[in-house]
Amino acid sequence: MRTMLKKAYLEITNICNLACSFCPGTAREKRMLTRAEFETLAAKLSPHVEYLYFHLMGEPLLHPLLPDFLEIAGGMGLRLMLTTNGTLLPERGAVLCESGALWKVSVSLQSFEANPGGAFDDYLDGCVAFARDAVKAGKLCELRLWNRNGLDSLNPAIEARLAEAFPRPWKPAREGWKLHEGLWLVEGERFDWPGLDAADRGDACFCYGLRDQVGVLCDGTVVPCCLDHEGDVPLGNLFTQSLDEILAGPRARAIRDGFSQRRATEALCRRCGYARRF
Repeated sequence: MRTMLKKAYLEITNICNLACSFCPGTAREKRMLTRAEFETLAAKLSPHVEYLYFHLMGEPLLHPLLPDFLEIAGGMGLRLMLTTNGTLLPERGAVLCESGALWKVSVSLQSFEANPGGAFDDYLDGCVAFARDAVKAGKLCELRLWNRNGLDSLNPAIEARLAEAFPRPWKPAREGWKLHEGLWLVEGERFDWPGLDAADRGDACFCYGLRDQVGVLCDGTVVPCCLDHEGDVPLGNLFTQSLDEILAGPRARAIRDGFSQRRATEALCRRCGYARRF
């Protein structure tokens, strides 16, 4: 029987142009998907998911084949989402706005910390200009400030700039504000990425990994969720296996069954603070 999930996170590259303090990065070999590799992975995911996210590690706007990937995945009937640090939006935002398949763009504004000094204004202006263009193009756009408790000193300046571009009153929305039709400011706590060197929080938790989502690293490794940035919980490889085969494996089944009992079976999951939100 075919396994159905809501979404898949596909890492088209694990290369990033920033080194933000809140992001763990990855020690994996740096690589970008080729066109053939992307076609293979997208084709194997498309029967199982409705949404395909260009997200995990890396900055997707760095990939030179991004327009082709958007077209290929859109042709498979996938609804496409993309998460970006926003630094390359002035150069590549038009690619996103012109894509008929792209549904939503999330901009991690907390990445401003890697744009200090005078570059901060330019960075924010670029993100605001893209947000305007995106809503005009009929895209959904989410501006994220996931930085409470540690990186929020510039939030008042960011909110003032957004109020200038999208005048208040803003409408309250889940975890933030609706600034304009199709545009939201989403606020949240900074969280620590899980890692095997982090403190063990115990096994009492729940997660939607393998229940409504799956992650695929750029070497084809399938992982339970978008927070497994090092591939610490490899379930199989989508280049050589089907997703059904991988999800039917004993390790994947144990993870799902454990979370059904609100229990983490993996060492990485026991070290994940995000799972404690559910």
